[in-house]
Amino acid sequence: MADTPETTGNGAAPQAAPVKMNVLAQFVRDMSFENILAQKGVQGEVQPDVQLQVNLDAKKRTAEGQYEVILKLQVTSKAKESGDTLFVLELEYAGVFHVENVPDEQLHPFLLIECPRMLFPFVRRIVSDVTRDGGFPPLNLETIDFLQLYRSELARRASAKSSETANA
Repeated sequence: MADTPETTGNGAAPQAAPVKMNVLAQFVRDMSFENILAQKGVQGEVQPDVQLQVNLDAKKRTAEGQYEVILKLQVTSKAKESGDTLFVLELEYAGVFHVENVPDEQLHPFLLIECPRMLFPFVRRIVSDVTRDGGFPPLNLETIDFLQLYRSELARRASAKSSETANA
């Protein structure tokens, strides 16, 4: 009986190389905090209504196996009663990752799900510190489900593509 290439000497299938991911660097790429409440001179207690927009971007870098992933947040706080904007925070936080042994068909979701998960605690801390330092109670962001965000974006793109084909 001869061993086939699909099995090892003990009859088990060969193990795929384990996925490796290292965070090489992380940094604030761009940040803006506009305290509209202070500019207008509004006084008294205001009940905030906070809206959060999240966008992700990933791109290959020149070095082999390196990718830059950017987590983009826009936080807008408005007064519940009047609808006046209290503050706007825009943040682009980037991470440089070295990724190995991820199959090509799984690389896109890996970069847009797992890498932002690694960056998110740092982004949460920055948002909390900036809002506190801006004169508001610290804004502690809820954990973002990057898997659901990825699935929603895929569904949105599929829907847009099917409507384009229907209109053509």
